[in-house]
Amino acid sequence: MKFYIIAGEASGDLHAANLVRSLKTLDPDFHARGWGGDLMAEHGVHLVKHFRDLAFMGFVEVIANLKTILKNIDFCKKDILDFRPDVLILVDYPGFNLRIAEFASKAGLKVIYYISPQVWAWKQSRVHQIKKYVDEMLVILPFEKEFYQKFDYPVHFVGHPLLDAINNRKETMIPGWKEKNNLTDKPIIALLPGSRKQEISVMLPLMLSVIDDFKNYQFVVGGAPSVPNGVYEELISGTAAKVVYGDTYSLLENSEAALVTSGTATLETALFNVPEVVCYKGNVISYHIARKLIKIKYISLVNLIMDREVVTELIQGELNHKRLVKELQKITVDKINRSKMLEAYKELQQHLGGPGASARAAELILKSAYQNQFP
Repeated sequence: MKFYIIAGEASGDLHAANLVRSLKTLDPDFHARGWGGDLMAEHGVHLVKHFRDLAFMGFVEVIANLKTILKNIDFCKKDILDFRPDVLILVDYPGFNLRIAEFASKAGLKVIYYISPQVWAWKQSRVHQIKKYVDEMLVILPFEKEFYQKFDYPVHFVGHPLLDAINNRKETMIPGWKEKNNLTDKPIIALLPGSRKQEISVMLPLMLSVIDDFKNYQFVVGGAPSVPNGVYEELISGTAAKVVYGDTYSLLENSEAALVTSGTATLETALFNVPEVVCYKGNVISYHIARKLIKIKYISLVNLIMDREVVTELIQGELNHKRLVKELQKITVDKINRSKMLEAYKELQQHLGGPGASARAAELILKSAYQNQFP
């Protein structure tokens, strides 16, 4: 069966790759083409475009790059028609993927969305577009099924694929990992400043500002594979921080605490049982627009899933040196606060549906696809 898969970010590449692994196990005739990253390519997807060329974040940035985005959409539409897949699988990335969903549906293609856009946070009107153009929606957060029910749109909750991504790791707690990466025996505080050059240039200097306040720790940056090494080297120059490239999971396994930019990494950090402080600072105009539109209490997946503040979120003006030091002390020096967070992490895992999300999603996709061929 032929699949066309579109993932526009690092997290989407990870989850799409694990989905592809399951699809290949179930379908010996699996053949795929798509947009994504190195992980999808490693699993046999013929990559048309890499997500590093698609990463525009914020209202202002999107407007500035609108010509490129529209050109990409036109190219994608033509490529889909030329390939003529049995199923189009869209992975999150709503601004782009919802346009493609409408086009593909009108072209008579089967459209399956894996990992729902965060329509529960803002632009709830997009639900009507999803109902019209998406044949099947597979959601990964427990509250999303109830959200869609309010719009009379049945969806499938498959569980969170991060549990699979972590469980599928070939290497865990590698002996000598610190020595291999030229690290000392000091406990590690991980710095995860994001996966885009734009956000890293804003977030990492703020995170690095606390180093002198925690002399008993070493600070290690998780370098994203899609970002050139030179970006990190320039930013950490003159500090005691080190960078580990393309090995964030091993970094988290060996860390005592973390400063994490809002996004999927906040949940990954929690699933590795690493106490964290969540950080976000964006373009001023984009932030104020988003603040008026977004309808959620929290920005981190940990707090959203738990529906309470488990991890501290430092947003915009609150993200400063003084607050970072204070909150980091709470999860390193303050053992009571640290223990409370780790207990909440146990509860979090119970909410996520257990391992097997990728396999459940693959089964649903193939069932739906074959029903389409043989109604």
